[in-house]
Amino acid sequence: MIKRLFILLLFTSCYNSERECNQFMTGEFEFSYKINDTVQKSRFTRTLNYEIEEYNGVIDSSSIKWVNNCEFLLTKLNPRTNQEKRPVRIKILRTYEDSYDFEYSSINEPIIIKRGTVKRIKG
Repeated sequence: MIKRLFILLLFTSCYNSERECNQFMTGEFEFSYKINDTVQKSRFTRTLNYEIEEYNGVIDSSSIKWVNNCEFLLTKLNPRTNQEKRPVRIKILRTYEDSYDFEYSSINEPIIIKRGTVKRIKG
């Protein structure tokens, strides 16, 4: 019994979520999130060096610094506040055919991690 449990733990601990991050490094995407009881949508276009987001008719741009194929830092090009000057770390956790799950946090507050799902619109 103990031997079977050990083998089961060995195989489950080696399991990694599938991540094909290269296919999401560029393209057009949509991100939906909830604020209070309202679902908000943001659309963005990503190149290897920049991300251009449109939210409620406002366009905002950020530079991208790739840490590896599945992780990058976003820094706003025209920050309006001190908080917007801080880079945001984005890590792709799992990829699917046309979307990916990710987590993000501020570089200065790595303890506060939020998660979401991004869907590819064009690509």
